[in-house]
Amino acid sequence: MGGSIPQIALYVVFAGVFGAVTGWLIRGATSKRRIGQLTGNANEQTRLDEVTRQRDQFAAEYSKLRSTAESLQAAVAKGRIELESTVEKAKLLAKNVLTLRAEREDTKIKVSTIQNALVLVNKQTVALQTEFVKAGEFYKGELVKSFEKRKVLEEKLEGARNEQESFTDLLESSFSEHGSADKMIAATKIRLVRLDVLERNFEKLEAENAQLSDEATRTKQEYEALQRDVEELEELRIHNQQLVHCVESLESSRKQHEDDAERFRDSAEQSEQLSETLRLKLNDIEQNFADIEKQQHQALKDARKTSVVPASSAENSPPNEVDDLQEIVGVGKVFEQALNELGIFSFRQIAEFNVGDMARVNKELKEFKGRIEQDDWIGQAKELHLRKYSETE
Repeated sequence: MGGSIPQIALYVVFAGVFGAVTGWLIRGATSKRRIGQLTGNANEQTRLDEVTRQRDQFAAEYSKLRSTAESLQAAVAKGRIELESTVEKAKLLAKNVLTLRAEREDTKIKVSTIQNALVLVNKQTVALQTEFVKAGEFYKGELVKSFEKRKVLEEKLEGARNEQESFTDLLESSFSEHGSADKMIAATKIRLVRLDVLERNFEKLEAENAQLSDEATRTKQEYEALQRDVEELEELRIHNQQLVHCVESLESSRKQHEDDAERFRDSAEQSEQLSETLRLKLNDIEQNFADIEKQQHQALKDARKTSVVPASSAENSPPNEVDDLQEIVGVGKVFEQALNELGIFSFRQIAEFNVGDMARVNKELKEFKGRIEQDDWIGQAKELHLRKYSETE
């Protein structure tokens, strides 16, 4: 709705300009018909004055239309500036969309990498948990075995003690029964050898028990490390969920930017079409203005050629000294004709203007009065007169 109000205003202004141009064309045709009728009538000078007044009216209307056209051109220039700013905004949005797309792709790559890492860590966690369970079961079995071996060793030690006691009893009985020292010594040596073997076995079992204790400690440490890895995996899973939410928000923001860019692009195309239409219509109006001005000048020339100057205007006939007044900056064909109608044909006459002459000329110039002072016709006329006739004031 905000974009349609300026378009409606431009269409209304343009319709007014088009109507004014149409009226201009109709009045131009009417004036041309009247000028044609002036050639067959006796009172041609009066009709010529009327045509001159109509021409002045046309000039005033032309100036108004020209000001309207200039305001339209300013509006078109403003619209073009707004269009360029809109295009720049659209380009900036497109760059932002491309940047967001690149960031989204990078985020997707990072997320996929993190997901792959999570999958790998999960697999490693499962494998470690499996190994941990297997190691626990193995070490539990080893501990059971070591406890059983220790129990067997204790039973053997107990048996060895019993044997030692029985040996002592046997020694006593041997001393008492046989009294043979050699036999007792040989039996004692055999028993001692057996005791040494039992002691070595006991030491070996104690060493194995200590090794099993160390392995149980290492297993416990590995289990604690696995628990820490599981906690880190949980933190990574939470971080992954946060990244997923971030990616979703980036995706929604990207879609919003793409919608805004599409809307700005449509607005820019509509503004470009409207400015192109206004440009074509302004060119047509300027062409029509030029054609009307040519028709007026041609009609005035034809009227002057066919008209007969009355006796009352004999005093305005060109003198011997006639200059090209269009050499003065600001004096065109229309102003030169107006000055000639007032009896002014030379630079000398303009250079000798007084206050009354300036008022009389300004009165004839009507809406263009003040051009004498604005363009300094008097100073230019003096310089042109001196340059042409080499006279000093």
